[in-house]
Amino acid sequence: MTSLSKGAALVRQAVLAAGLILVAGSTWATAAEEAYEPAITKQLWSFAGPFGKFDKAQLQRGYKVYKEVCSNCHSMKFVSFRNLSQAGGPGFTEEQVKALAATVKVQDGPNDNGEMFERPGKASDRFPSPFANPEAAKAANNGAVPPDMSLLAKARSAEKSIYTWPINWLLQYQEYGPDYIYSLLNHYGPEDSKVCETGYYNTAYLGSRPCFAMPKPISDGQVTYDDGSKETVEQYSRDVSAFLMWAAEPKLEERKETGFKVIIFLIVFASLLYFTKRKIWANVAH
Repeated sequence: MTSLSKGAALVRQAVLAAGLILVAGSTWATAAEEAYEPAITKQLWSFAGPFGKFDKAQLQRGYKVYKEVCSNCHSMKFVSFRNLSQAGGPGFTEEQVKALAATVKVQDGPNDNGEMFERPGKASDRFPSPFANPEAAKAANNGAVPPDMSLLAKARSAEKSIYTWPINWLLQYQEYGPDYIYSLLNHYGPEDSKVCETGYYNTAYLGSRPCFAMPKPISDGQVTYDDGSKETVEQYSRDVSAFLMWAAEPKLEERKETGFKVIIFLIVFASLLYFTKRKIWANVAH
């Protein structure tokens, strides 16, 4: 064998070895990713299904959880205080909404002297952001900006399988986001877990590893309920998940009612067309 042919053979062997290493590495990586399965379970929600409606008491409790816990880091820039009294929402009265808005300070202006000033909030004001700008949010959260919660329940999806979406479509399953948020708040692991070098152990996190950047935000007894509901993490997470679903889709009840009316109209219209066709062509030979 000539030196040239020996060199070509060595090159082929090296390329083959590199290919095998890449395939093995890809297989190991895939196996490692598949080994972690987020612990997300479907919940029973009052607003689920074609006839679902929001539980107003639950939305009011969820707002309280957001106000006392979540709003310390997360904004809801697309929600106004007056939305809390609109149909299909938490059902606060206009007086209650004014009182809730007045508890915050809003920067306004400029005044006649060209200066900015603070005033009590109004019903028309949006929920205030906990930080003045993204840079301030990063500085307070280890370089990460907490996501805005206005559309969080629609932006987060806990369902990724292509094999189950046809069934979910037929059953009108649209509660991916609330299921994920609920599971995320209930699946924090022990604080001394060694799995995560950075972040916090959470077996519901949608990622390649169960390591979540946000520390556990709430504990039992942290928020006081006025209606006697359980003051547990499980109850808090259900209530705030429902509230975030309403915030993301405040017209959900109206949409479902309209959809039902449209279906009834189409059924009646199709029936009229069918019987009209039979009447017109009844005496015509086929």
